[in-house]
Amino acid sequence: MIISGIVISAIVLLIVGARIYTKSFSPEDQALYRNGDTFIKVDYCRPSKNDRVVFGELEPFGEVWRTGANEATLIEISNDFTINGNTLRAGKYSLFTIPEKGEWTIIFNDQVGQWGTVYNEDRDVLRVKVDSHQLPETVEKFTIEFEVKNKVVYMVLKWDETMVKVPFQS
Repeated sequence: MIISGIVISAIVLLIVGARIYTKSFSPEDQALYRNGDTFIKVDYCRPSKNDRVVFGELEPFGEVWRTGANEATLIEISNDFTINGNTLRAGKYSLFTIPEKGEWTIIFNDQVGQWGTVYNEDRDVLRVKVDSHQLPETVEKFTIEFEVKNKVVYMVLKWDETMVKVPFQS
């Protein structure tokens, strides 16, 4: 019993230590939009550019990306929203993307709580395409934020020299 307890404790310490270590490079953050009872909340980790070419090299074009680092990025919405004419029901989803030159696929997946490299396409709830744009300045740390324009809430993803805006409409 004592040996089993020591082994289990060691495994737990290794897992916790590895998570703390990886998050020291890509810290946790949260983006939040709130208007009354309506909210969109994104929990994610923020990797750094570190003098690398991000899209097309570090994150290859045409491949599913965890949209951050460490655990899968989690998005929670309080109400149903329409994104490019498609309905996304209230709930919690993992957020994945497929970067391409000029256009990205945004993926909402109902499998949540997993490590970011665990992706099951069969659990996709919604896929939408949005344009990507070149930024005038480099963004060192991956950033998610919200902006509102003409009653549309945009989830804005920025990293390196790329920006993507995902429109959420009530």
